[in-house]
Amino acid sequence: MRGHDLINTVLPDELIIEIFNHLDGSKLSCDACSLVCKRWLRLDRSSRRTVRIEASGNPDVVANLLVRRFVNIENVYIDERLPVSLPLQFGYSTRPGLARPPTGKRRRGSKSARSSSKIRYSSENSASEGSNLEPYSLSDAGLNALAEGFTRLEKLSLVWCSNVTSVGLQSIAEKCRSLKFLDLQGCYVGDQGLAAVGKCCKQLEDLNLRFCEGLSDIGLVELAHGCGRSLKTLGVAACAKITDISLEAVGSHCPFLQTLSLDSEFIKNKGVLSVAQGCPSLKVLKLQCISVTDEALQAVGAYCSLLEFLALYSFQKFTDRSLCAIGRGCKKLKNLILSDCYFLSDKSLEAIATGCCELTCLEVNGCHNIGTSGLEAIGKSCPGLSELALLYCQRIGNTALSEVGRGCKLLQAIRLVDCSSIGDDAICGIAQGCRNLKKLHIRRCYEVGDKGIIAIGENCKSLTDLSLQFCDRVGDDALIAIGRGCSLQYLNVSGCHQIGDAGLIAIARGCPELVYLDNLGDMALFEIGEGCPLLKDIVLSHCRQITDAGLTYLVSRCAMLESCHMVYCPFVTSAGVATVVSGCLKMKKVLVEKCKVSERTRRRAGSVLSYLCVDL
Repeated sequence: MRGHDLINTVLPDELIIEIFNHLDGSKLSCDACSLVCKRWLRLDRSSRRTVRIEASGNPDVVANLLVRRFVNIENVYIDERLPVSLPLQFGYSTRPGLARPPTGKRRRGSKSARSSSKIRYSSENSASEGSNLEPYSLSDAGLNALAEGFTRLEKLSLVWCSNVTSVGLQSIAEKCRSLKFLDLQGCYVGDQGLAAVGKCCKQLEDLNLRFCEGLSDIGLVELAHGCGRSLKTLGVAACAKITDISLEAVGSHCPFLQTLSLDSEFIKNKGVLSVAQGCPSLKVLKLQCISVTDEALQAVGAYCSLLEFLALYSFQKFTDRSLCAIGRGCKKLKNLILSDCYFLSDKSLEAIATGCCELTCLEVNGCHNIGTSGLEAIGKSCPGLSELALLYCQRIGNTALSEVGRGCKLLQAIRLVDCSSIGDDAICGIAQGCRNLKKLHIRRCYEVGDKGIIAIGENCKSLTDLSLQFCDRVGDDALIAIGRGCSLQYLNVSGCHQIGDAGLIAIARGCPELVYLDNLGDMALFEIGEGCPLLKDIVLSHCRQITDAGLTYLVSRCAMLESCHMVYCPFVTSAGVATVVSGCLKMKKVLVEKCKVSERTRRRAGSVLSYLCVDL
């Protein structure tokens, strides 16, 4: 009944909290609930489990405020890669999933009010002057406050928190002994802090040490000794002082390790061999180690029979022998990425096809000795393949993709970049065989034209994501077929100079669920405005037929727009930019030349404006 609070009268706290728990941690939903009444505010504060903090005016102040308001936090994510872009009270971010600003009235002139005003002023200055001012960084004092307030902490992510040292990390280790996930990417912590984590956090499962330049073998060895039996995921990159000694300790003390990511020029065969022999549960292995040779990869094939994901980047010291060993021993392999592996040939893919019949995802990038016969073997022997990416594969021809079309009926995503020998016959083969295709990205494949794309439109009715960048032979007829046969959500045709308004109008009329679009003119804008009300992202850069009139019509119809790129559009003026900024309430980013932004627009919407070219 109107005027009666039936929910608060009938439902106990426990049931309301259970309802809150079904919000999946969405900040917007939690904030909305907390604003209903004081009781729901109290229950929301006690039931929150996750907070996220971006770069802010003073993250230490934010940390102290958080521990006073939320008492049962288990997950804290801090990311200082981004500069301050909005005037935020108390340094809080307004992005989804981040902690809610504090509420409550304060007396004018009080100490708290003056403090908040000072912080707010600092943020506003940072926003107005752009990214020239570096935001303050979280310090050991702020980290200690989090440790004392959030003793139930299970996940802690400190991304590029450059002022955090071993002192702060030690306080986390000593007071948050339930810690399971620790991300120290870009933090200059030392060995003492990592050793303390190993000593105190016996439940640690996931550790990311990418770009932790202050660490050496001493810290990682101590951690492996302390909590190695619980560790399941380890990532190391650009740590010059971490060598094979650390990996030997991991191999000896981390028998349940499942995921290992290594990017280092100092890791050699000995370290990878130790991990392969000592970690039989390994499922994911990502290596970018230029000093590793066939010996190490052959050990992986011999000992890691549970391996499911293998990524090899920039390997120049191993040959087909490595992949043959993987094919013989890793029968459960599902994902394979080969990038810039110059000495691999078709024999490698043939070995994978023969031994790893469960393969679902394959990416071949810049492996110039892999050609048609290798991919044909995949098409014949891997019927479960669902994703295929071929980048800079000049020796792979049409018959390879035709074989994939015949044998891989479950294929859903294809990405082709600079494959000069692939043309319409290959795309037709895919279209006729892979009717469940949902994503097709083609870039700079100059032999692909209307014939192949028309076949896609006629046969692949589930296609939702299409990119045809710089495919000069694709014209309006192709898009007309796509508009008739597919319900696209994403379309990118930048650099396709034969596509005009006719093709884009067909897309607008046939794809009402479109949310991303690139490259069109005023007539197409009118049709998009009428036919695609769900559009969120649009790229208009280098569109010489776009004017302020087209933009005005677009924003009046597409209320969901969140980003708009319109650089180098000669007939778009400052008035058109102002129309886009003021007419789209959900707008988050507008990329434009600085000279086309009026002072008034800059004052009103500086936080959403981005400039590709500052001075033109």
